[in-house]
Amino acid sequence: MRSIPSSLAAHMAGGATSLCHCWKLIRRDGRSFGFTDHDRDLAFGGTLFAARSGLEAAEASAELGFAVGGGEVSGALMSAGLTEDDIASGFYDDASVETWLVNWSNVAERLLLDIGSIGEIRRADGSFIAEVRGAMHRYDEERGRLFRATCSADLGDARCGVNLASSSHSGTGTVTRTDGFLGIVASGIGFADGWCTGGRLTWTGGDNAGVSVEIKVHRAINGTDEFDLWQRAPQTIEAGDTFHVTAGCDKTHATCRRKFDNVANFRGFPHMPGNDFIIRMPQQGEPGLDGGSLFR
Repeated sequence: MRSIPSSLAAHMAGGATSLCHCWKLIRRDGRSFGFTDHDRDLAFGGTLFAARSGLEAAEASAELGFAVGGGEVSGALMSAGLTEDDIASGFYDDASVETWLVNWSNVAERLLLDIGSIGEIRRADGSFIAEVRGAMHRYDEERGRLFRATCSADLGDARCGVNLASSSHSGTGTVTRTDGFLGIVASGIGFADGWCTGGRLTWTGGDNAGVSVEIKVHRAINGTDEFDLWQRAPQTIEAGDTFHVTAGCDKTHATCRRKFDNVANFRGFPHMPGNDFIIRMPQQGEPGLDGGSLFR
């Protein structure tokens, strides 16, 4: 049961109320923004909640058990302080959202209604509608150790242990040619063909500075490096833009051994039998069917 502060409960029980909603949005990069549907700015908890932001809430739902509740918030992109470029760059993906019910005549009388996260954001004609998901959606995510043939660690994280800052695993480059959004050509990086396929490219200069994207394909051809990116850049890529790239990993045991010499930290089960092994028929005289190891 939700506990309502006694002062707010008394206000709500009165003949007239002065209530509004406030939202505190915390992006993945740590920046926070406050919005309210009241007609003047409000401040509490060290956050200024801006009025006249064009922000309004739709109906929200709460579910019993582990069902995912939530609602939607809509508004104008620029007036709410949210820009098309920031949304396209992924800064608001899975951002945290606090929803407050506030007595605007006395902001000390307030109630935290929900803490959720931003899901799908739909944009059209200079406005946006953001899905706000309840905390229970976290139970739909994979957690804990995964038992599979490929590695469950991310290249360079604590479980993997590979030092991506090493010059053999990362490098910098400058764009010499580009299609403007998904494909670039650079020189001077010096990695072998395909070394950065599946890796990460982070823009360090130009209009996309600070934006990271996964590399779909890396080709090293005659001293130049070509990169095809998985995600369209939010701003036009220009010749002269600088970037930082890291090596890619397909999470297989062979790549871990040959490319990174890191088998001791491999977090997969490469000898786990797959469906093809389970359903295939044994053949008379076939080796390896004596109950022993298949990999001796």
